[in-house]
Amino acid sequence: MVNEQQIEYGFIGDLTRLKYTPRPDIRDRAALEANFRQKFEALNRVTLSDAEFSRLRDEIVNPDVFQASKTLRQQNTFTREDGTPLHYTLVNLKDWCKNDFEVVNQLRINTANSHHRYDVLLLLNGLPLVQIELKTLQVSPRVAMQQIVNYKADPGNGYTNTLLCFVQLFIVSNRSSTYYFANNRPEHFSFSADEQFLPVYQYAAEDNRKITQLGEFAEKFLAKCTLAEMISRYMVLVESEQKLLVMRPYQIYAVKAIVDCIHQNRGNGYIWHTTGSGKTLTSFKASTLLKDNPDIEKCLFVVDRKDLDRQTREEFNRFQEGCVEENTNTGALVRRLLSQDYADKVIVTTIQKLGLALDPSHPKDYKTQLQPLRDKRVVLIFDECHRSQFGENHKAIKEFFPKAQLFGFTGTPIFEANAIYTQVDGQEASYQTTEDIFQKRLHPYTITHAIEDKNVLRFHVDYFKPDGAASPKPGTASARQAVVESILAKHDGATLQRRFNAVLATQSINDAIAYYELFKQEQAKRAADPDFRPLNVACVFSPPAEGNADVRQIQEDLPNEKQDNQEDPDTKKAALKTIIADYNRQYGTNHSIAEFDQYYQDVQQRIKAQKWPVADYPRAQRIDITIVVDMLLTGFDSKYLNTLYVDKNLKHHGLIQAFSRTNRVLNDTKPYGNVLDFRQQQPAVDAAIALFSGLENKQDPKEIWLVDPAPVVLARYETAVQQLETFLQGQHLPARPEEVANLKGDAARGQFIEKFKEVQRLRTQLDQYTDLGEPEKAQLETLLPTDDLRAFRSQYLETAKRLRDQQGRHPGPDGPDAGGEQLQLDFEFVLFASAVIDYDYILGLMAASTAPGPKKQKMTREQIIGLLGSSANLMDEADDLTAYFAGLPTDRGFTEAEIRAGFDAYKAAQTAAAQAAIATAHGVAPEALTAFVAGILRRMIFDSEALGDLLAPLGLGWKTRAAKEKELMAELIPLLKKMAQGREISGLKTYE
Repeated sequence: MVNEQQIEYGFIGDLTRLKYTPRPDIRDRAALEANFRQKFEALNRVTLSDAEFSRLRDEIVNPDVFQASKTLRQQNTFTREDGTPLHYTLVNLKDWCKNDFEVVNQLRINTANSHHRYDVLLLLNGLPLVQIELKTLQVSPRVAMQQIVNYKADPGNGYTNTLLCFVQLFIVSNRSSTYYFANNRPEHFSFSADEQFLPVYQYAAEDNRKITQLGEFAEKFLAKCTLAEMISRYMVLVESEQKLLVMRPYQIYAVKAIVDCIHQNRGNGYIWHTTGSGKTLTSFKASTLLKDNPDIEKCLFVVDRKDLDRQTREEFNRFQEGCVEENTNTGALVRRLLSQDYADKVIVTTIQKLGLALDPSHPKDYKTQLQPLRDKRVVLIFDECHRSQFGENHKAIKEFFPKAQLFGFTGTPIFEANAIYTQVDGQEASYQTTEDIFQKRLHPYTITHAIEDKNVLRFHVDYFKPDGAASPKPGTASARQAVVESILAKHDGATLQRRFNAVLATQSINDAIAYYELFKQEQAKRAADPDFRPLNVACVFSPPAEGNADVRQIQEDLPNEKQDNQEDPDTKKAALKTIIADYNRQYGTNHSIAEFDQYYQDVQQRIKAQKWPVADYPRAQRIDITIVVDMLLTGFDSKYLNTLYVDKNLKHHGLIQAFSRTNRVLNDTKPYGNVLDFRQQQPAVDAAIALFSGLENKQDPKEIWLVDPAPVVLARYETAVQQLETFLQGQHLPARPEEVANLKGDAARGQFIEKFKEVQRLRTQLDQYTDLGEPEKAQLETLLPTDDLRAFRSQYLETAKRLRDQQGRHPGPDGPDAGGEQLQLDFEFVLFASAVIDYDYILGLMAASTAPGPKKQKMTREQIIGLLGSSANLMDEADDLTAYFAGLPTDRGFTEAEIRAGFDAYKAAQTAAAQAAIATAHGVAPEALTAFVAGILRRMIFDSEALGDLLAPLGLGWKTRAAKEKELMAELIPLLKKMAQGREISGLKTYE
């Protein structure tokens, strides 16, 4: 078996063949710094004294990787001993390929607290910019990722106080699987139970073939100029978030295709990148690279809706603060088009504003003012070009800018099958495709690619069939009644007990209004049922424009609503006023139809902001279902939207766009996008998938796009349950939850973790299938009864916490220094979070259980305590809740308010006692410790200065105080986390 040392030796051989210079002499910090000094002096044609170099090193080393990354990419100034300024760069910025490329292995960085050893480092001009961690085939690359996270979290690590602060990229590989990701600040750099791990990429060829074998990866990705280009051109420093992004391979190929097309002046082109693939970042990078092209006068990024104008501008400015300004009106757009200011070279605008600027009949005659631009080379990049490029505005743009190059981004191109019938100026009508407009496809990245890469989710499509009776005719009152009843029955399952939310797409404004009223009526009827939890239902459609420019602009992309509002506008306006008034009462807002755009933005924000846990975003503030006609079905993204209810005729690109609202990736609790179609549109779905798959009949795209049918997943679930039972029996234990506690050894506990995690993953998928019949539900219960499932979940959480804590304390062979065998596990707490079992729900159950007399489905104390232990939501509070509840008197009933107040008092007393015990144990004044903790929780930021002040009265030396800080924080961190109730305390990872 090939060991790590052999893999490392072979890898360095690959790099040597790529003309990297091996530096076996650089094995420690002093040698690394001496080498950098030599390269720095040669690059900047200067000789520094020892004191000058020491001061320079201290100036450039920065614990903040974002600031270090900025220093790397710019010219800097250093004051020499004689007072003269030295203008210097750390690397050759004009031509990154001309830097010195070296490879170092087994470098050991000794700091005050850490003694880490790094497998392989790539140096550019003496600076370590890439770190590579290598594992054997038996070890998952995720273990190496966690190892890097642990390195960075270690107090005093080399990333904060040595030249390692300049590391830009991490690469992890077990020879067959290779991944890379950007370095970042601690708050952007960790595994998270609630979200995906930080963005991790596999390299790919232009046709999206994955390049994962280490040797080929080195040849394609680590070739000197390729790596230099990746770091210098295709990483983005996001100013607003102080965060580093590295572009995905397909984004880079698209940018290169556009830039090359412009450089060679080869006409127009379009990029077919699917919805959810990061088109905004791709277009931003293309635009900013064009900023430095002297042959280009202007680069216009053109969107087709006002809200997308704002959204794109905010995104661009997120990547680079102040890079585009708001064009408040057409006049402002014209002024910026004529401006010679470098800041105005890239402009974001709507196609409507641009069309008005070029309209010869406009009273301000902007077209004449713009004549100086007529013969200049202008680049126009159109977002969602499948919508915006088939009318008079497009014709006017082409006629006015004869030397313009036009580029389009679309997730759903227009082909002959879905071609748009256009008639310009009353002239000859024709069908036009995206290729007719933009000439050639420059790069494809379809949903098929994105699903395979796990950048977007697959779909589960359920074609609703009512039980027994024939389907009522769509659009009728009886059909709407059946839809509402079905949604009320299926919504909790489809959205994982309301962890996610849904959109109901309707055929017309009248249908939307009718549905809104029907939900109110049906929920009012069920209000008396103590087990019924009403849904929060919102509704959004555009009002009659009536001269309102904002609404008129919104409706440019809402043809159904625009036409709908021509008929009986007063009735629709009155209905929308009622809907907004209900919304204001529900959410404590103050919206009005006169400022419809503010209402629309608020609805979008609530759909997007459905965070977890409930403590972050109270249930009453969420939207469960939003009823729409055209709105939100294109260009709207939310990770927390997972279900689309369809009572609307959809086809081709409109269908794919609508379905794609549901498939943004979150984590394993969202395994797919859910679509419940009430119009039996399977032929249209199949045709749309075939059209946009990009597979060209090589394979049935439905095998990739759609999840397996419920019976297939059910069979896998049965196998997983059987394997869990077989494993327990193999350990000479009955296959019962309570026996997990009798497993001997961490290896056996680790196997239980892996076996049950698979059971829960499949169960999470099945729970969200809306087409599970009663027989399948009965089979689920037979395979693993609900009570046993909960009990196993409780055992998983308890065992996983124990092993995770051990793994964190003893990194083993995959930690800094390889040692003996050590179990390496990948824990999944997010799979065990339940939207139902939240704090309010548990307190309600507790109160109900103490009430005198029989009560429907009343749970016993033991059942409630069992429920508490089975959900990761309350993992940090479970012990306190259990102890408090077990101690409640049994001779009287309690209201929910009394339970809540009593538990708050209990927690306060427990916290005070814990703080007093910590203060006594460490000789700290109790009131000073209480103030220190309160300060952290008030700002949610760990304050190292305040920690120093807390310990100052003890009069310790710096070495003793460093050890004391570590001891104190080891006891304090669990208490701080508990008091933070799921919120993250920034900066705490330093002491974890």
